[in-house]
Amino acid sequence: MTSENAVKPAGVDREVLRSGIKDKYSDVAQTPEMGFHFHTGSHVAQMVGYSEEDYAGLPQPTIDSFAGTGWPFEFGKLNPGETVVDLGSGAGFDSLQAARHVGPTGSVTGIDMTQAMVDKAAQSAKEMGLSNVEFKLGYLEELPFEPESVDVVISNGVINLTPDKVSVMSQVASILRPGGRFQIADIIVHKPVGDGARADIDLWSG
Repeated sequence: MTSENAVKPAGVDREVLRSGIKDKYSDVAQTPEMGFHFHTGSHVAQMVGYSEEDYAGLPQPTIDSFAGTGWPFEFGKLNPGETVVDLGSGAGFDSLQAARHVGPTGSVTGIDMTQAMVDKAAQSAKEMGLSNVEFKLGYLEELPFEPESVDVVISNGVINLTPDKVSVMSQVASILRPGGRFQIADIIVHKPVGDGARADIDLWSG
């Protein structure tokens, strides 16, 4: 399902939403020390379940710009040789760990719609000497992968930022091989959200 025929939830202007999120997470990439309405850096990583050993050796800029909501590897580390896609990869915090899990016979591709995050993640991968991970600019509703070509999809605190979650889940189901895994950490609201709140970009982005 592409963005042209995706369902548009009531009260949400998708392009305005995307612009607001890009602006917010460009700030997280470029000036993580400025402070936000959500936690960032090693502090939140340890809050949601990572140990220092998990991210040891990652470049400090990537650690500083981490803004996840959980620990997708709680469901198990990835296996050597697996093909992995990280939805909303940000500064590369999870993608770089995944690249170490799958080793040189595996591969990891991070997808993010914020250029500053993609650039930061790519720089960190270069500093670590990792050749099995790459980062691409793109949207979760339009994944650039062949059907049934991926072993594991991971995501951390990003699907909640997309207005058309049905399209995202359809994309995930399409690219996963039979028996593939979807390891996700995210935020769930357990009550209906009114159109007024849906239309408030600040509530979506931070």
